[in-house]
Amino acid sequence: MTERSIAAYDVSQRVKTYDVDMDLMHPNRSKMVHVALEVLPFPKTAALRAIDLGIGTGYFTERFLNNFPNSHVLGIDGAQSMIELAKARLTTLRSRVEFVVGDFRQMQEFAPVAGSIDVVFSAYALLVPGGWFVNADLIVANSPELEIRLQELRVSGIVERARDSDDRFADLASTRRFLADLEKNERDQPLTLAEDLEVLGSSGLKNVSAFWLDTASW
Repeated sequence: MTERSIAAYDVSQRVKTYDVDMDLMHPNRSKMVHVALEVLPFPKTAALRAIDLGIGTGYFTERFLNNFPNSHVLGIDGAQSMIELAKARLTTLRSRVEFVVGDFRQMQEFAPVAGSIDVVFSAYALLVPGGWFVNADLIVANSPELEIRLQELRVSGIVERARDSDDRFADLASTRRFLADLEKNERDQPLTLAEDLEVLGSSGLKNVSAFWLDTASW
């Protein structure tokens, strides 16, 4: 995350279509979150304290709170626009969420607010012993040749799901241009699986592993 990527998500036009765009570009998002919640070794009745680093529109937090109805979440995001969307999504769940606008690269600033944490979404900080970090994210292939093919499948999948309803995804060329501009403007550069696991392991997390991989719904 950089100041540039934070600013990109604090533009009303960008966040207004965020969830719709995610459904088009990342159709496995629901499954990713389902798997992340499924692997957590806590009973449904547990009163967990969690941090959602980059709460966005509240998609992950909503699923987490419904899955663990006695739990509370500290939702952090650098973009006020995203926080407002999360508040609108969560409605009756808002009493179980503390919203903070801030840069989660500076997690030490939130330590007094967070206290002891059982679960962290999206990034790693402040976990109690035995706590869990779950990351539902995208990766790139180790092989450039394989990544080219996966991107071809990704682009064609977006065009098919858009079905002429969105000019940004009217054809393969316009979709590829949109994704290239998005990656450039938001500095969104996924890692390979090996790199991702190495980053997590070097941060001090133990038993780092991938629970689920899927390319079938590109």
